[in-house]
Amino acid sequence: MSERFIFHIDVNNAFLSWTAVYLLNNGFNKDIRKIPSVIGGDEHSRHGIVLAKSPVAKKLGVKSAEPIYMAKKKCPDLEVYPPQYKWYYKKSRELMDYLSKYSPHLEQYSVDECFLDMSGMTYIYKDLEKLAYHIKDEVKEKFGYTVNIGIGNNKLCAKMASDFEKPDKVHTLYKDEIVSKLWPLDVGDLFMCGKSTKNELNKLSIYTIGDLAKKDLKFLERHFKSQGRYLYNASRGLDDDKVEVKTSKNQSISVTETLPFNTTDPDKLKEILFRQTEEITRELRSKKLFTKTVAVIFKNSSFVSYSAQATLDKPTNNTKEILKKIYEVFDDNYKEDEIRLIGARLANLTNTKEEQISLFDEEENSEKEDNIQKTIDNINNKFGKSLIKPASLKLITRPKMSKKKEM
Repeated sequence: MSERFIFHIDVNNAFLSWTAVYLLNNGFNKDIRKIPSVIGGDEHSRHGIVLAKSPVAKKLGVKSAEPIYMAKKKCPDLEVYPPQYKWYYKKSRELMDYLSKYSPHLEQYSVDECFLDMSGMTYIYKDLEKLAYHIKDEVKEKFGYTVNIGIGNNKLCAKMASDFEKPDKVHTLYKDEIVSKLWPLDVGDLFMCGKSTKNELNKLSIYTIGDLAKKDLKFLERHFKSQGRYLYNASRGLDDDKVEVKTSKNQSISVTETLPFNTTDPDKLKEILFRQTEEITRELRSKKLFTKTVAVIFKNSSFVSYSAQATLDKPTNNTKEILKKIYEVFDDNYKEDEIRLIGARLANLTNTKEEQISLFDEEENSEKEDNIQKTIDNINNKFGKSLIKPASLKLITRPKMSKKKEM
């Protein structure tokens, strides 16, 4: 079996960097990456929090997920800019399209990061590290922001390498570098090792990844159940996970978002699903596709992922119908645990509607609603933001989620 080579590409401080590019492209006279600034919600709201911070703000003690009013106490000159989610998704697609020219084996991991499988590509690119520097520098020149690139023999090591030192860096973590580069790190730096897991490991006198790697598998499974095997393998740099590429056979459209802080608030999670559904249904319509299956993706604070899906009565690309079903899936399957990542996926795609018409007035209403949706898409696409939403769509977001009854 030939040796694997995986790139992990991660945008440095994506929300702040992409907002800076947006402002500069629209005539703003300063780069918010070079001043005390944050990306955040409504600062007059109790829920206004810091989503991203500039390096200057970070040095002044500003932290992600803290209320903006607290950040301003630390930094009175702090400038607050609203998030531009549609712009972020546009920049994300732009980056992924660019990166895919270097390898057809691309897996988008989140809105601002992806994996490239470069295995077997050495006959095209003789020096992969030199290529990584070229990609990093070209992204900076072409798009106006920086990325980190990690290179490893698997996804885990590539991901760990990209986090070694930021920003605008290339790092390697090959299998012969595990002991020298990975083992000296704090155990909390291990990918998917959360704060609670780190605390439990520290109680067992495990402080570095090297300490963890020297523990017996049965010992770890006794203390951490099924997570023990992951900790055992990850500390040794072992990972067989493949770079998963979308194909025509399992074609789907999805988007996930890693939250700046863990939350159990169902309304906040639904708000994110609302944005995501708007985005992916617009993409669905632009490709003249229809979906029969919708899914909601969860990852909790313990890094445990789960998802649930449901089938629609007929294929559709109507935002209102899809959002309603996504909310049903959410209500039926959310476990009320702390969520750190949530996403929406549309699958079982088709280019035909294949609907059965039972009543003339239903067909008339459906056609009328489709025409309204097309008009709204044209306006929103032209002006670059979701200026218009159907009133019927807004109504779906109003009801609060009721707690599921205990069985």
